[in-house]
Amino acid sequence: MSTHFAQPSTVLSPYIKRYWAIENVLDKGEVCTQRIVPTGLTELILYFTPRPKILTDNKSLSDSVALYGHQNDFYDMELTGNLSVFSIMFQPQGLMQFFKFPLTEIRNRNVSLKDISGQAGRDLEEKMGEANTFSQRVNIVETYLGNLLKTRFSEFEFRRINHIIELIKQAHGNININQMASEVCLSRKQFERIFSEHIGISPKQYLKIIRFQSAIFQKQKNNTLNMTELSYNSGYFDQSHFINDFKSLSGMTPKQYFAESEVCSDFFE
Repeated sequence: MSTHFAQPSTVLSPYIKRYWAIENVLDKGEVCTQRIVPTGLTELILYFTPRPKILTDNKSLSDSVALYGHQNDFYDMELTGNLSVFSIMFQPQGLMQFFKFPLTEIRNRNVSLKDISGQAGRDLEEKMGEANTFSQRVNIVETYLGNLLKTRFSEFEFRRINHIIELIKQAHGNININQMASEVCLSRKQFERIFSEHIGISPKQYLKIIRFQSAIFQKQKNNTLNMTELSYNSGYFDQSHFINDFKSLSGMTPKQYFAESEVCSDFFE
């Protein structure tokens, strides 16, 4: 298996977290099931080989170039040996600058880029398929995203949402919704509507996901932490709430998750 990572250009770094790619995930004939959990991030993923199979009944992959909205549930994906993938991982608030529709429309979904961008999406898929190296593909998507950015939302709206995301990140999800609304001079109702429209998920659900990611990040950094310590450090008043959130977002108890899954937080990395 080969993996590649790259950082975006300075112009795109406020909106893009990183680019990554994987080639030949498993040996020929080997099959692996991966649990996909909410990360607090959105992605645009390009599959250059047959798409993985999603095992959850109510989900499927819409296309070889798919835009993934924010999710607040989990699903299982079946991977095979010849998988070849390139991903654009957006900053939590980054997607609002490139696609002009309420992002609630793609919550817990993936949609075909061609359905959103038309010919530009088809051109991107063709160019990426013809590219021979990871660096060439990075250059192609940088040009594509740079062109989309020319018709972005107002800078004011982005700065307002960006400020809130930074507060959420600093607090590891332990922040009051009324406090966030006050920070950007909005009523709670106005704030919840604007946040949901531009992020794609409600503030309450997003905070839940970031607390979940915070617990994963803490365990990633210090594997000796027990469940009581993780629960307390993540801002939970009792372990039952901590356990319920893990079950809701991963389908497992915290103990099961840390025993069976890769302990890595995409959000805080």
